[in-house]
Amino acid sequence: MNIEKQIEFDKVKERWEGLAVTEYAKEKIRALSFYLDEKELRKQIRDTTHGRDLMEKLGNPPLQNITEAKEIWLDAEKGSCLTPYQLERVESVLVSVKRLKEYLDRGKMYDNPIAYYGEEFDALEELREEISRQIRGGVVDDYASKELGQIRKQIVKCEEQMKRKADQVMRSHKECMADHFCTLRNGRLCVPVRKECKLKVAGSVIDKSATGNTLFMEPAGVAKQYEELQLLRIDEENEVYRILYTLSAMAAESTDVMNKNFEVVEKLDFILSKGKFSMDLDAAEPSINTERRIILKDARHPLMDKKINIPLQFEMGKNVRGIIITGPNTGGKTVAIKTIMLNCLMAQCGLHIPCKEADICMNSSYLCDIGDGQDITQNLSTFSSHIKNVLEVLREIDRESLVIMDELGSGTDPAEGMGIAIAILEELRKSGAAFLVTTHYPEVKEYAEQAQDIMNARMAFDKETLQPSYQMVLGEAGESCAFYIADRLGMPNEMLRVAIEAAYGEEAVGAYSFQKKDAVLQRSGTNRIIKSRKPKDGVKLRTQYNLGDSVMVYPDKKIGIVCEPVNKKGVLRVQLPDKKIYINHKRVKLHVAAAELYPEDYDFSILFETAANRKIKHDMERKYTEEIIRYDK
Repeated sequence: MNIEKQIEFDKVKERWEGLAVTEYAKEKIRALSFYLDEKELRKQIRDTTHGRDLMEKLGNPPLQNITEAKEIWLDAEKGSCLTPYQLERVESVLVSVKRLKEYLDRGKMYDNPIAYYGEEFDALEELREEISRQIRGGVVDDYASKELGQIRKQIVKCEEQMKRKADQVMRSHKECMADHFCTLRNGRLCVPVRKECKLKVAGSVIDKSATGNTLFMEPAGVAKQYEELQLLRIDEENEVYRILYTLSAMAAESTDVMNKNFEVVEKLDFILSKGKFSMDLDAAEPSINTERRIILKDARHPLMDKKINIPLQFEMGKNVRGIIITGPNTGGKTVAIKTIMLNCLMAQCGLHIPCKEADICMNSSYLCDIGDGQDITQNLSTFSSHIKNVLEVLREIDRESLVIMDELGSGTDPAEGMGIAIAILEELRKSGAAFLVTTHYPEVKEYAEQAQDIMNARMAFDKETLQPSYQMVLGEAGESCAFYIADRLGMPNEMLRVAIEAAYGEEAVGAYSFQKKDAVLQRSGTNRIIKSRKPKDGVKLRTQYNLGDSVMVYPDKKIGIVCEPVNKKGVLRVQLPDKKIYINHKRVKLHVAAAELYPEDYDFSILFETAANRKIKHDMERKYTEEIIRYDK
C-alpha cells in the first residue's frame, strides 16, 4: 500500500525537494519517513522553525550544489593533478563556505541556534588565496611563479624573432611569394612560396596548397628559432604542472576539513529547505502530543491554491476516536480527510503545516483506502479492490494508527454495502485507532450516534446558492439535499410527491414543506419535425435521356443536345452551342425527344465529332493508320 501516493504526499515531497540545493538534502527528502521518536521529532520541528526565522531576518542563504566539488576533492585525495577548471571550482566552493559562515555569523545577533553551525566551518583561506592568485580565466596565470613569468616572456620574444625572420625572407624573395603574409602550418611558421621558386628559398616544405601551386616553407633561420621555442614550451609545461600539483596537494591535505564543511553544508541545506517550504506554504509550527488528540484551525491542503483553498476546522480526541463524515457529492469530503492526514503526516516529518494553529498527535502508522482502486491486471472490480485494501488496513492497524477511508462500503448493492460498512467501522472502533470515514449510508449515521467513541460530521451546504461550502461541521450528520435542490430548481410538486413517497413512504409527503405552490412542468414544444413530401401519383422525375434528345439546361434555360447519357452518378453530358458540359440530370428538362428530330438510324457522330475524327475512324475500318482520334476535354 503506497500511502504517500494515495494521499499525494509524494507530490508534497517533490515540491519540498525543489527547494533543496545539495544532492544529499534532495535524497534525504525523497527517502524521509515520519519520525517515531518524540524527542527527535520535536528537534526536527524546532530546526524548521529556527531555519525559517533565520531566513525571514537575513534572506536566502548563499548555498550552492557541492556534488562536483566533492568529486574534485576525491580526485585530489587520490593524488590526481587537478586542472585549472577544477581548481577554480574549488575556489568557488571555498568562497561559498566563507559567505555562508559570514551569513550565519550575522544570525548570531538574533540568538538563532542554527547560526552556530557557522562555527564548524573552515573556509581554508590560504588555499583559496593561492588558487585565486595562480589560476585566472581557466589557465595558470603568468604571475603564478617567477620562473613561469620569465619562461613566457622568453616564449613571446622567441615568437617575435621568428616572425621578424619570416618577414625578412618574404621581403628578400618578394618575387617568389604567392601571398603577402606568413602563416602557421602544422604548428610551424611558414612563408607561401610559388612552386617554381622552391629552390630559391632556403628552408623545408611543411605543407602545400590544394592546387599544389603554392608551397608553405619554413625558412632555415626560423627552423632554428622553432627548436628553441619548443624547449621553452617544455619548460613552461613543466612549470605549469609543478604549480598545479602543488595546489592539488594543498587541496588533498585539506580533505578532512572539507569533508566536515560539506557535511555541515548538507545538514544546513536540509534544515533551511524546511524553512523555505514553511515560508512558501505560509505554514505554522504544530504542537506535538502523544495523547491521540488532533486539533486543526484553518487547515489547508498543501497542494491547492491558497485563493481557492477553503480553511478547515477540525478536532478529535478525548472521547472521540472516529469521525464519520457525510454530505453531498463534490462537497469536499475526500479533500477534507486527505487534508487532515497530510497535515498530520507533514507534522510528523518535522515540517510546518499550512494552518493557523495545530496540535497533532504522533501516529505509529498512516493507513488509507481512497479512490477507485480497480485493478485490471488482477481482474479486481472496484468493490473487490476496496475490500482487499480494507482488509490490508485492518491487518496492519493498532491503537496508535491514523486511518482514513473514502466512500466506505461503496461499489456494491446498497443494503449489503451498508452492512459491510458498519462491520468495518465496528472493527476500527475495537482497534482503538483514530479514523476518519466518508459515506452516504443513512444507517451508518445512526450507528455513529449509538456507538461509543464515534462522532458524526457533515460537509455544510449553502441552501441559498445550492453550492457546497466545503466546511466541516462536527457533531451533526449530513442530510440529503436532493429533494430540496430539485424543489428549488423547479421540479413540479407532483413529481416530488412521487419521489418522496417512493423513498420514505406516504407519511413523509405530508411532512415535506414545498418551496413553490402547485409548480407544474410547462412543456414548450417549440421544435417540430418536418416530414418530406411524397410526389403525387403519376408524377415521376425523369432520370433517363437518350442520345440526341434536345434538353433545356437550368437555370440559364439554354437549349442543348444530349451527347452522353446519364451515368451511375446521375450526370449526363450536353452539347451547347459553344461547348460541351457535364451536368446533373435534375438540372435539365426534356425539350424535344431525339425520335422526333432524327431518323431511326441517324449517325450522331455527325453532330458530336469533328470531320477529322470521322475521317480517321473511316480509315481505321479499312486499313492501318497512325493517325490518333483527338477528343475535346
